[in-house]
Amino acid sequence: MKLINCPLNGPRNAQEFICAGAVKIRPGETADRIDWADYIFLENNRAGVVLEWWCHTPSAYWFIAERDTTTDNILRTFPVSAMPVEDQRREVPE
Repeated sequence: MKLINCPLNGPRNAQEFICAGAVKIRPGETADRIDWADYIFLENNRAGVVLEWWCHTPSAYWFIAERDTTTDNILRTFPVSAMPVEDQRREVPE
């Protein structure tokens, strides 16, 4: 059984979580249609360490996981409030 360490609830079965994709910076107020289309529809899908949005579905708690996509290992998890200030502009999935 794979466990994921939820920052709110502690280690839980991986089946209790959903991944909502990579953390991306939202386009600015002056962004054009091309910037918005890229933001909504394009994914980098890069190999290596990425930051992703995860949700513990029973508690509806959203947090950030740092995951190595080449090994599928979650390196660490932390609440959104622990992100660096410049990254807190990134939007929370609905």
